[in-house]
Amino acid sequence: MKALTWQGKRSVSVEQVPDPRIQEPTDAIIRITSTAICGSDLHLYEVLGPFMDAGDVIGHEPMGIVEEVGSEVTHIKPGDRVVIPFNISCGHCWMCQRGLQSQCETTQVREQGSGAALLGYSRLYGSVPGGQAEYLRVPHADYGPIKIPHTGPDEQWLYLSDILPTAWQGVKFAEVPEGGSLAVLGLGPVGQFAARIGVHLGYQVFGVDSVAERRAMAERHGVTVVDADGLIGKHVAETLREATGGRGVDGVVDAVGMEAHGSPVAGAAHAAVGMLPDAVGRLAMKNAGVDKLAALHTSIDAVRRGGTVSMSGVYGGMADPMPMMTIFDKQISLRGGQCNVKHWIDDLMPLVDDPSDPLGVLDLATHQVPLDEAPRMYELFQKKQDGCIKVVLKP
Repeated sequence: MKALTWQGKRSVSVEQVPDPRIQEPTDAIIRITSTAICGSDLHLYEVLGPFMDAGDVIGHEPMGIVEEVGSEVTHIKPGDRVVIPFNISCGHCWMCQRGLQSQCETTQVREQGSGAALLGYSRLYGSVPGGQAEYLRVPHADYGPIKIPHTGPDEQWLYLSDILPTAWQGVKFAEVPEGGSLAVLGLGPVGQFAARIGVHLGYQVFGVDSVAERRAMAERHGVTVVDADGLIGKHVAETLREATGGRGVDGVVDAVGMEAHGSPVAGAAHAAVGMLPDAVGRLAMKNAGVDKLAALHTSIDAVRRGGTVSMSGVYGGMADPMPMMTIFDKQISLRGGQCNVKHWIDDLMPLVDDPSDPLGVLDLATHQVPLDEAPRMYELFQKKQDGCIKVVLKP
């Protein structure tokens, strides 16, 4: 089959790889009909190379048609249409039973000190072949796949794999009171949905980004946009305070993560780690402060005293400098982590299935292209060119 493979920093290619097969009785094989490029895929493309191996099949936002199931898979069958959550969870361990599927004790990658295994996301999360391919082996398919109707375009359902529940969790973690205010830093795909969810829940929502096309998309959905002017920093926090009577917003969703603009020192650290031999680079990533923290520091600055900062963007450094005195003095709560996809599906399914499309799932993909064009789209997406906000690949 054809699959998108990681080959090196800023280098991916479509190659012929062996077809997946049933390995465990809880496996399923899915024929992929749509699969998306996620903002966190860009971390593999640019930063997390020390944890990648040439030929790794990447991608973690897939959906498609069931081709084959193992003997212990009973809730789906060949011919069913399914969305596949990006985290691989068993559904029955202590963590899964408490709605913490991203911490599944059955699939935790203990040798890396990481949570549940993820599709297509490096040694850190199990080196499981991903979904930017023609076919996908789905482990723990006796629990994970989300069965959906055969009606509606793929883009109506695809984002249940990751970014829609990630955005929902991010907003819920921000703990905004009824009728309160929410700022979303970064209007990429997760940020777009987080902002729309805030509007849907009746909050005053501010969306911050430096890219005009992203701001325009958010504005279409009732979001008050703030131009980051190329640099998320002090002026953004001041603007948000001015808009909230000098107090600051009730909650902030940091939907940017480790590659925020405006962090030149951390940018140099990213580049340096990427030049190290893999083993040394892995140690550096796990023991050093290498993240660009402009968005997170701005979130801490912008949130009101007693407010909450919710981290949906991915961070990777272990010794990042944090303004601990400010966090303590302002009595700020910090929440974050990988999304527990299955935990939120019952909340989201009625909204996705609603013909009025309240979250605008059909107004996100800016580029839909064949799988063969994936290498070009990674470059386009990273450079934010051609109005690229969300890419959907069609194997």
